[in-house]
Amino acid sequence: MRYTFTTLLSAIFFLSVTSAKAQVTNDTGKNLLKINVPAIVLNNYSFQYERVVGTKITAGAGIRFMPKGKLPLKSILESVIDDDDTWNRIENMKTSNFAFTPEVRFYLGQHVLRGFYVAPFAKIARYTGEIPDFKYDVAVPASANPSGSITKTIPIDGRLNTVTGGVLIGAQWKLSRLLYLDWWILGPQYGRSKGHLESKVDLSDENERKALADELEGLDIPLVDTDVSVTSTGARMDLKGPWTGVRAGINLGVRF
Repeated sequence: MRYTFTTLLSAIFFLSVTSAKAQVTNDTGKNLLKINVPAIVLNNYSFQYERVVGTKITAGAGIRFMPKGKLPLKSILESVIDDDDTWNRIENMKTSNFAFTPEVRFYLGQHVLRGFYVAPFAKIARYTGEIPDFKYDVAVPASANPSGSITKTIPIDGRLNTVTGGVLIGAQWKLSRLLYLDWWILGPQYGRSKGHLESKVDLSDENERKALADELEGLDIPLVDTDVSVTSTGARMDLKGPWTGVRAGINLGVRF
């Protein structure tokens, strides 16, 4: 996977250099194909296509995906999360995501594809998560365990779908005849989310069901409303509520 993106970046730089040597050139290409470089560090692969549709207006669409894997930058996350119980729950979590982002750009300077711009956008995203060993404590008689409880673990899978809209402020520069740099300075967004956490396991013991329900209801999930249901065949937590975020990034692109 990383070899593919390294090859793409190499091709972009090659095109920018060889364009200066070409005897016949074309500086009126209406298209840009870009990749968000810093996102690769977070195991996210983000591409955007932009096309000129007016004197200072472009239309574009972006695709971002993250293959399923462990949480990126785990050491930083661990230092930021100051609650040990919360960290223990998500330490072994695996996650993935996919997003589609259409936008329209209005360039504020004299040229299209260059200078500062304002870009209204929409974003449709899907996030998945997998916790192989979600822990919860079940009360037992002291004869079974002097501490009065035992720790159980279950696998939990989750998914969350979001639809948001916002406005991106950014700037784009022409580095050479074909190579461009696009800086997404700030793109706040707001919208709605809906999803669930689910585990299909044997919970025939009433004490286990109650303990798991208490644990799930005690989870502090910001922004969303939750509805927990635990039966003898598994557990489910439905999620619904507002969703917010920020777009940012630095993209390298080739014009054609």
